[in-house]
Amino acid sequence: MSLSAKLDRTFPIGVHVGARSYIAFETRILTHDRTRGLYLHTRIGTDCFIGGRSLILPGVEIGDGSVVGAGSVVTKSVPPRSLVAGNPARILRSEIEVGPYGRFLTADAAEAALAEAGLT
Repeated sequence: MSLSAKLDRTFPIGVHVGARSYIAFETRILTHDRTRGLYLHTRIGTDCFIGGRSLILPGVEIGDGSVVGAGSVVTKSVPPRSLVAGNPARILRSEIEVGPYGRFLTADAAEAALAEAGLT
């Protein structure tokens, strides 16, 4: 988890992050809504990636192996193995394949090709 990510301190027991998931810079994960008197558990599954400056609202569940694009506002739960982005976040792709920390399986090959071309 990035050092600049912020987890809700009003109801901290409601934050659940699965193994091998990464929460990028300046992400906010909320578990309460004082205006409505809600205190809800917010869950992020295993092997997920939450992009920088995203906002995860109270009570949202992000399924295992999902990726949230940078700057997204996640207002509804995300099914497992989904790619979501936007405000509000919408499903862009389903049945994606990721490894630990939500890294796409093709990422290593893409990096190797860039290195071979001298672009890194």
